Amino acid sequence: MGYAWTAYRNGHHAQVLRMLPDLLAEARSAGDASAAGLPVRVYRLAAQVLVKLGKADLAWLAADRAMSAAADDPRRAGLAAVSVAQALRALRQGKLAMGAAAAAVRRLDLARSQVFLPEEPTLTGTLLSEAALAAASCGAVAPVAEFTERAVQLAASHGERHHDDHDGIGFGPIIVELTRALTAMRLGDHHRAVAAHRRATRDDSWRLLPAEHRAAHLVDITRAHLDLGDHHAAGRALVIADGIAPAETRLRPAAHAALTAVLRAGPTAADVARLAATIGLTRR
Repeated sequence: MGYAWTAYRNGHHAQVLRMLPDLLAEARSAGDASAAGLPVRVYRLAAQVLVKLGKADLAWLAADRAMSAAADDPRRAGLAAVSVAQALRALRQGKLAMGAAAAAVRRLDLARSQVFLPEEPTLTGTLLSEAALAAASCGAVAPVAEFTERAVQLAASHGERHHDDHDGIGFGPIIVELTRALTAMRLGDHHRAVAAHRRATRDDSWRLLPAEHRAAHLVDITRAHLDLGDHHAAGRALVIADGIAPAETRLRPAAHAALTAVLRAGPTAADVARLAATIGLTRR
């Protein structure tokens, strides 16, 4: 399972897809206490890959299975809620996604206060980022600011957190800045989105992020470039993403849509045209 998450974070999505049937079978048969967390991890991985492939309905089913498998464990429920929020956003259910992520944060806070559990800054920060993105997707400006501010404070107090291939999450100041860029984009402030994106990608921490995260962000930020009429910047972002993790551009419908928009916007650079030809896209 750890190997599968590492493959995912490195952008080897086709490899993960080949592993999933056996992993799902193993998760369904897991019954001993030592494997109690396996179903949550497997269903989460399935949900996140399915979101990438544009299969939001199936991703929601997998995320829901992860939540059921988490039972009464606050940490596992928090991990499952990350995938639930992502699947709901993909289904354009931003309010429900925001509610799921925010509820998981409250549950972690309550568990920590009642049972004196250690703080989970990486998980809490990941959930706050998901809540902010979900809030932005439904135009909820005040909650975006609230979730982002708490994420800023959490990142400042705990510093950069390494991504955990065991759970497929990560958090730190760089991720907060990337979240700022994407929330601004989804709220229609594309100039602010591009400014935050440029600040983040100039930071040394950017290169330390997993390949999947960097490439996915570059694909996502193309919408801001395109809405500003800068199809050259959008094309460059897609080419760079392809160099980091080709599966992000070659398997994701979102990347195909962005590349098609770049092609239709006018003359394109040679490397953008080559990428489109490799994928099999045209200007039509």
